Amino acid sequence: MMHEEDKDRKGDTFVTGRLTEIPVKPAEGISKPTFAAGAVLWRGNPADPQVCVIHRPHYDDWSLPKGKLDAGENLLATAVREIWEETGYRVRLGKLLGNVSYPVAGRTKLVWYWTAEVLDGDFEKNSEVNELRWVGWDEAEKLVSYELDREVLAKARKRMSNEPDTRVILVRHGRAHRRANWNGNDSLRPLDKKGRRQAELLVSALEGFRPERIYSAEPVRCQDTVAPLAAELGMDVTVDERFGDEFWISNLVKAKKAFAEVIAEGGVSVICSQGLTIPDLLASLSAKGTLPLDGEINCKKGSAWVLGFNDGVLTTADYYASALPVK
Repeated sequence: MMHEEDKDRKGDTFVTGRLTEIPVKPAEGISKPTFAAGAVLWRGNPADPQVCVIHRPHYDDWSLPKGKLDAGENLLATAVREIWEETGYRVRLGKLLGNVSYPVAGRTKLVWYWTAEVLDGDFEKNSEVNELRWVGWDEAEKLVSYELDREVLAKARKRMSNEPDTRVILVRHGRAHRRANWNGNDSLRPLDKKGRRQAELLVSALEGFRPERIYSAEPVRCQDTVAPLAAELGMDVTVDERFGDEFWISNLVKAKKAFAEVIAEGGVSVICSQGLTIPDLLASLSAKGTLPLDGEINCKKGSAWVLGFNDGVLTTADYYASALPVK
């Protein structure tokens, strides 16, 4: 018998397009939210991949890997943890697909989904999942038990038809001590208590993207924001003045070249920069790419933009307003 939580799983779906975001308050305006996160796992050729569908004996259904948020987690960390617990796979997160919502026992369940490439691992039957199948898109859409899962699969299929070959994660430094209360060199102004907490939580938010290199602008608050991530991944932080606001203002051509060099490296890179540079850079990349970014470009302290590129051209952009826990 199907579990009450998933019986007649219907509801509003607002899976969004190429430009997506998780705001600071992802359930604002929704009473009694329950948060969850998961992914469309894939392997092989992104143009024609195999995707993962799981069978849950407790519910007797076929679904996508996902699970509820633990206290103190952000949604990105939840997705990576739940994938590991249910499937035994280590993955690299990709495109943020958006979320679906449906009523469960007087509450509203919000489930956020990503695409996720399987890197390694092996599936073993467990208390949550007793069977896992790797199938093509058409078979996956037929196999899943719920219409909402079919919609998520359809969105992933569309997005992965142009899977980025490069990702650059632009991080704005965490909150620092107020400039008015700092008498020394502004480049030495450190993170405050909240900023240090933002830096700590960026680790669980960004490590699922499996960064291969980490860069920072010169100010100490930028370096300290990515220091915990670098320590966790066993990497050095390459400090370069060209990624900071002062250089962006004084030598725009060379500043743009610095970012272009990182994009040309391919793979996944993290760059910690500042509040003037990031929106201006995004506007410039958007103007030359295929992804229009209309209106004001958000860039809160401690936020991250995950940008996807194909042959050096911007094609996707996901905005994460905060790495702090959503509840």
